[in-house]
Amino acid sequence: MMEMIRNREEAAEMLADRLEKYKGKDGVVLAIPRGGVPVAAPIAMRLGMPLEVTLIKKIGHPANPEYAIGSVGLDSKTIDPSIEVPREYVEAEAERIREGLRQKYKLFMGDRKPATLQNKVVIIVDDGIATGKTLVATIELVKRQHPAKVVVAVPVAPPSAVERISNMVDEVVCLLEPPFFQAVGQFYAEFGQTTDEEVIALLHQQDQQSY
Repeated sequence: MMEMIRNREEAAEMLADRLEKYKGKDGVVLAIPRGGVPVAAPIAMRLGMPLEVTLIKKIGHPANPEYAIGSVGLDSKTIDPSIEVPREYVEAEAERIREGLRQKYKLFMGDRKPATLQNKVVIIVDDGIATGKTLVATIELVKRQHPAKVVVAVPVAPPSAVERISNMVDEVVCLLEPPFFQAVGQFYAEFGQTTDEEVIALLHQQDQQSY
């Protein structure tokens, strides 16, 4: 049983091996930046699929910004209906966050329009799951576009998160499910910060491929 992953590149190769059956399918690889991009890029390359970034940010509670009451994507949002918060606050906050996401998307993707996900195999990739909140929000937003299939591919995640995510998607591919989980980085020999520059370079490199 493997205990440790060398780096994101090794993780990408091993995940790509297990996703080989999707090669040639009409699909999109969605990376959660920044750390998910170096894992997703080689997978997209191997499967012959376009690589996209998915940008999601939480909406914080007005009284406690750390407490998430929902999440915002580039063109959609989800709000926890059980939390009482003024609608004006939610709308204003969502727009403020979205403006930041748009700038980030432009930085990463330039003028490219986000790919349509309808009727496609969508493979969501990150470099690991800790709490899983971002991933859950991403899955919810992806499903609104009616893809044919949603697959989550991650190098490492706690068993509880894998179980939770499995109930939301068609397939979860995870290399390590350690029972004693504190942080994603503890299962990598090398786990440096991925920079915006690296993300842009990987996306640009992928752009040179034509599908």
